[in-house]
Amino acid sequence: MQRSTITLEAITVLDAIEKRGSYAAAAEQLNKVPSALSYIVQKLEDQLQVTIFQKQGRRSVLTPAGKNLLNEGRVILEAVERLTVKTQTIANGWEPKLNIAIDSILQTTVIFSVVNDFLTACPNVEMDISEEILNGAWEALAEDKIDMIIGVPGPAPKQKGIQTLHLCDFEPVFAVSPTHPLAKQAQPLSNALIAEYRAVVAHDTARNWIAQTQSVISEDKYFYVPSMDYKIRAQIAGIGCGFLPRCRIQEFLQNGQLLELQITPTRPAVPLYLAWKVVNQGKALKMLREMLIANKALIKC
Repeated sequence: MQRSTITLEAITVLDAIEKRGSYAAAAEQLNKVPSALSYIVQKLEDQLQVTIFQKQGRRSVLTPAGKNLLNEGRVILEAVERLTVKTQTIANGWEPKLNIAIDSILQTTVIFSVVNDFLTACPNVEMDISEEILNGAWEALAEDKIDMIIGVPGPAPKQKGIQTLHLCDFEPVFAVSPTHPLAKQAQPLSNALIAEYRAVVAHDTARNWIAQTQSVISEDKYFYVPSMDYKIRAQIAGIGCGFLPRCRIQEFLQNGQLLELQITPTRPAVPLYLAWKVVNQGKALKMLREMLIANKALIKC
């Protein structure tokens, strides 16, 4: 394989000359003599057989070929800088990236505010947020696809090395559109009556584990959706019925787009957890976890 004629040193020199406008000013910035910079540029031009800089008065200005070379070269310089920072970060015990799953049931306003504070303090940590539902969240954590789950209902899978901490409670509200037939029935509604109507169900995101359904009364009439937001919208549209988190639908209850119906027997609140692998001891995950715990009183489902 032929060795590349374009080196990081050459790109750095081109970058300095373009920003400072002259070889002399760039040499001062790089702590080199101007002749050293001239040699590097001349050698690069000879090897590539192009003109990179041309004189305009006292300034050295990039030619079109030189401009393209520098634009692409700066991408490489930035990538090298990120690689350097990530390598140093890992060596100091800080993960370069966190993969975090948020259960679809949760509101994200407070969570994203905490995440913003975390990223302000740790700008070099990359973060990947995914949405999971029920067993899909536990599966992703157990199989090391994510580093932490926020707001997952229990129980945690046993013998998977997972630690949990209670975060908040999901208060289930049985809700329908005002146009739904159940809105005209006498309350409290029985399970037998509810089972006659279509239920809107948020798909469990499990790929390999057995999928769960939670708080579903209907027996054979389902309308499946990919998230809690879709479930809320489907029930507002009158497609079906089901349980929804009170704090997620408060505005729709107030403006009449959804009606809360009383049922018997009533459903208790469902605890939601923060969960992570015990073996994950990275400083970034620990810091984010502690920030979420400090704000858990503000986190709602």
